[in-house]
Amino acid sequence: MEAGTTTAPPSAALSEGQGARFRRLANRYGLFVVLLALPVWYGIKDLTGPEHDLSRLANNLFSGLSNGSIIALVAIGYTLVYGIIELINFAHGDVFMIGSFTASQFWASVLGITLATGTAGVIGGILVSLVVAMVVCGGLNVMIERVAYRPLRNAPKLAPLITAVGMSFVLQNVGLLWLGGSPAGVDDLVHAQQEVTTIAGVSIQRADLLAFVVTIPLVITMVTFINTSRLGRAMRATAQDPDAARLMGINVDTTISLTFLIGGMLAGAAGLIYALYQTTIWFFQGFQGGLLAFTAAVMGGIGNLRGAVIGGLIIGCIQQISDNRIGPEWTAAVVFAYLILIMVFRPQGLLGEETREAG
Repeated sequence: MEAGTTTAPPSAALSEGQGARFRRLANRYGLFVVLLALPVWYGIKDLTGPEHDLSRLANNLFSGLSNGSIIALVAIGYTLVYGIIELINFAHGDVFMIGSFTASQFWASVLGITLATGTAGVIGGILVSLVVAMVVCGGLNVMIERVAYRPLRNAPKLAPLITAVGMSFVLQNVGLLWLGGSPAGVDDLVHAQQEVTTIAGVSIQRADLLAFVVTIPLVITMVTFINTSRLGRAMRATAQDPDAARLMGINVDTTISLTFLIGGMLAGAAGLIYALYQTTIWFFQGFQGGLLAFTAAVMGGIGNLRGAVIGGLIIGCIQQISDNRIGPEWTAAVVFAYLILIMVFRPQGLLGEETREAG
């Protein structure tokens, strides 16, 4: 008996083709719909409301970009470390907290800068404090890698992960002993909320300029270093294949320490900006800021530097819109709802790509 062949009914094949087409369209355009949903919704409300303009939304987005630049600096540290050794350094957020504490205490207690200090003294003190905070946090991050992570380089993945959580608690308690459990005020040296100018209805404040003036040069310098320098090429080679990099004569341990150094320095710079931006610091800010920064790194594509920056800026905008329109108590839920939706449409993140398996 000859074997009979069966074919799918035309209606079933048509339905399957339509379903595949819909999934392709959803994967291609669904991400844009998700990202634009919140600003478009409130933009329409502003246009149809009593104000009939988009100035409020524009102010939300601009403030979100300046706030997001701080998140981006911390997120870069997460994504650098993950790209090299595929470890989520949960202590990184608390290194950012130590940066805020170091900078604020240095300019107040060591340099003696107060609200009565002249403009030149304030600018010089902030620059010196920036360097000190970056050096302290970079050195702290290298020490954490050397003491807590390097001995577990060949251990099961769970061991360094739990160690990272433990280091986070250690640094939190350092901050708790340093300044106590209550939020501490920081002198508003730059008059953060003072308006500098208004462009097309967008109010530009000193805090916004501070965030951009510090963040943009640091990010450009870091990207240039990684793309053009010999040590930067060693970092990229180690990220691709540490065993092959070792065979090519690259000192992998030194390269990993350099990665932690750069990530810690950026976290220290973010800590100084945060202290001046918010004028309030406390020991728990590292957990909150680190969680947002880690979310930004995942949203942008963990291991991708540009993705970390874009993810930080997006979260900053979402956070600002939610704080201003929905309520601060809902902001965390809105941010993570965005993360979940983005992961549904693009599991590897906005700019993520396939990475090697850790071995």
